[in-house]
Amino acid sequence: MTLYEMSAAYSDGAALIHGRIQALKAAAASERDPDERFRLQSRIDALAPLLRESREMAVLTAHYYDRSYHRYEKYAI
Repeated sequence: MTLYEMSAAYSDGAALIHGRIQALKAAAASERDPDERFRLQSRIDALAPLLRESREMAVLTAHYYDRSYHRYEKYAI
């Protein structure tokens, strides 16, 4: 698998996570039970870092060999 293919996989994963977050937000907005709303919000909070990291890795792997690209500091070795 090439880095370009990995980038596409990360982008696809990020899209799935984003869709799930949107569905959970819609469910939380219509939920009347505070405990259930808290559970849904907790799940959203757990997925948010995964979404951010998937998007960052998609960009990083797509531009890994570009000399002009400034990499994310936390992923630099």
